Amino acid sequence: MTLDSIPGSSGYLEAFPERRISLFGNRYILGLTMAAGIGGLLFGYDTGVISGALLYIKDDFEAVRRSSFLQETIVSMALVGAMMGSAAAGWINDTYGRKKATLLADAVFAIGAVVMAAAPDPYILIVGRLLVGLGVGLASVCAPVYIAEASPTEVRGGLVSANVLMITFGQFVSYCVNLAFTEVPGTWRWMLGVSGVPAVLQFCFMLCLPESPRWLYLKKEKAKAAEVLSNIYDPFRLEDELDLLAAAAEEERKKRAVHISDVFRRKELRLAFIAGGGLLVRFSFPDYILQGPFMIEVLMHQ
Repeated sequence: MTLDSIPGSSGYLEAFPERRISLFGNRYILGLTMAAGIGGLLFGYDTGVISGALLYIKDDFEAVRRSSFLQETIVSMALVGAMMGSAAAGWINDTYGRKKATLLADAVFAIGAVVMAAAPDPYILIVGRLLVGLGVGLASVCAPVYIAEASPTEVRGGLVSANVLMITFGQFVSYCVNLAFTEVPGTWRWMLGVSGVPAVLQFCFMLCLPESPRWLYLKKEKAKAAEVLSNIYDPFRLEDELDLLAAAAEEERKKRAVHISDVFRRKELRLAFIAGGGLLVRFSFPDYILQGPFMIEVLMHQ
């Protein structure tokens, strides 16, 4: 199979322009993308909401007000959970599928939201933060993989980037929610508890959506993969996409399995890891999103 013959490539679409799919031309794909993209919203909301909630948590818990270590732990524990969740997400994705991994992420996140909202002391609150972090870590891996594997190649970039847009939107929503509950009894409990709503919504939506066609094909469930793809492509392109999946699956079987240790042994992987990790550190440190309201409070008291 040559590059020009690959479905979605420029050569293929020039030969068969009627098979091109526009970004907003398939409601099925758009619905799938929006449902999976809620995982990005959870990520953004969780990173933004704690900055405002912490101001009121300190009012309720004397220990938190007196201990900067507890404050830092409450904020950072979600990031610790996210690291753990994202580290395990690859194995969960490959073993149980993208859909089940997303459902697990939603369930863990929703439980964490309830634990935070009902926390009787800062230590239970920290446990809740760890749980939502696990959910966020899982969702941050599952959502883009699920969207990418179900999207036509010619619009895949735009649809996957919608997940990043949802992260930013989630941060915006978190500040709006913080503002809405500033005068409500229970302030921070509402701010943190509301985060469980989109997790429950995504759980319900994902129950109605199919598994990733690529994962189904790799698991020898070719009929189910074809059924999913038939909702996206016309019958002529459907055959080409199935041939592409078959070629990709065969190529993947021939490749040597890559392990985490290879990142440190193989130069090309090591350099990619350093470059990618360095960019993430650069853009997340210092994290003004987590510290915004606290910085404003400090400035107002000077």
